[in-house]
Amino acid sequence: MFFKFRKKPSSKKSGPKWDRGILVFNHTSEVIRAESTLKSSGWEIKVMGPPPEIRTGCDLVIEFPLIEELNILRSLRNASLTPKEVVPVNSPLLEPVDLFHVKDFGDWLMVRAANMKLTVDKKTLTIVNVSGGGCPDVPYLAKNLCGKKLQDAPHPRDIGHTLCGYALELAFKEMKRLCLG
Repeated sequence: MFFKFRKKPSSKKSGPKWDRGILVFNHTSEVIRAESTLKSSGWEIKVMGPPPEIRTGCDLVIEFPLIEELNILRSLRNASLTPKEVVPVNSPLLEPVDLFHVKDFGDWLMVRAANMKLTVDKKTLTIVNVSGGGCPDVPYLAKNLCGKKLQDAPHPRDIGHTLCGYALELAFKEMKRLCLG
């Protein structure tokens, strides 16, 4: 089998990113729309977990290059999106946290993104478990993913319509990156 694991470069080793800022929104749906808008415009952004210092209820923030703040805010305004707050990352306490947590259970590998977990059998690359979240579409997502090979499974974002579907899509993409390269 061509199975391999690739280690994700750790951003923690590189120290604080003083040239970055984070966009804070009231609702996760705004983060999802902002991510799509900014990525389609070619901006180098990353959806992250909010640092504890500014956690307000929404489980996601967008990290962006601070030098582009005005242009990014203009792009968002053109899409009728206004962040609740723009925070420069000028303290280790304000660094956004990685959304992904990877746990190796020997025969199985689990990736957690926000509150959603996806587990695969490492030998067969079959999805063996989907769990987490409290959204109404989680059982539907689990039914459509469990038992399928990672490379053949539908993208959760294509069949889910909630924050849980979005978080599961992030876990799914990270699992594919780790297992398939």
